[in-house]
Amino acid sequence: MHGGQRVGFALGYGRFTNVREMAALMRRAETRGFEMGFFSETIELMRDSVTALAAIGLATERLILGTTQIVRLRSPVVMAQTAASLDELTGGRLTLAPGACTASHARRHGLPPADPAETLREWVEAIRLILTGERISYHGRHVHLDDVGLGWTPLRRAIPLYIPATSRTGLRLAGEIGDGVVLNAVCSPEYTANALRIVREAAERAGKDWSRFEVAQIINCSVEDDHQAALEAVRWEVATKFDPVQIPFIAGPKMRVGEPYIRPEDLPRFAAAYAHGGMEALIRAVPDSYVEGMTASGTPEEVRRRVQAYRDAGVRLPLLRPAAAHQTDRLIDLFART
Repeated sequence: MHGGQRVGFALGYGRFTNVREMAALMRRAETRGFEMGFFSETIELMRDSVTALAAIGLATERLILGTTQIVRLRSPVVMAQTAASLDELTGGRLTLAPGACTASHARRHGLPPADPAETLREWVEAIRLILTGERISYHGRHVHLDDVGLGWTPLRRAIPLYIPATSRTGLRLAGEIGDGVVLNAVCSPEYTANALRIVREAAERAGKDWSRFEVAQIINCSVEDDHQAALEAVRWEVATKFDPVQIPFIAGPKMRVGEPYIRPEDLPRFAAAYAHGGMEALIRAVPDSYVEGMTASGTPEEVRRRVQAYRDAGVRLPLLRPAAAHQTDRLIDLFART
């Protein structure tokens, strides 16, 4: 048992858990004292957040619900309408993490290019206005709304918006416009400390009370009795951050923030492995130091210590994401508060 330490459970990224299973796992996490159930909507087109959160919300009673949704994939009107509906369904338990639409997201969804930070800012501003329940107009460079309003009074006129961020630009924007930040997965505690200095400076410059600003991070966890077995179970997820398409949008920004475990000389080697053998070869090319540095993996005690390192770096709400289906129950038990 871990007393008053806050903890959340994160799912949605791996293909190994379907929506019914997620709902059952989140219900179990709730009974063991987890505070938040977080769902990641991904560029790999796994399950969608609306279906998943509806199922999770109906399966739980107290769990705060969070999800990433990439802006531009849904209009700000649809995002606000959906958020208000899920908030009503779950009795006011929803939080939303609207994320920037990168060039990779735009290509995957057949959208024309648009500035990620600019569109994120406009979507967030428009969503907040729509959620007030009033009729609103908004005119930016990308969002144009005239006399738009929800057709019913939402349960809450403000739903917390926690901004997912990785790059310096995203981190500054999170501090400026967010009610909190959700730091990316596959990052080390050292990256986290560097990132939070950027977020805090922007938040305080915007006049926000840092003590009331949520700081969450998705932490990849792999727990096994054998250290090496734990590394092997999560290496696949670390590798997904280093395919040639993702490197400019994930590895590069992390390095510029100060991720010490990514070595520039490794990136061409990763690209070559992927070109010759696809994802399986890339998984084999990722060294242990990357997995150990940017995840919480190993024996139960090693995982516990590593998660504490993220807390020490400034994370207030660790969102623990299991690496494999057989680890889910064990991870919940390891960090249970009740």
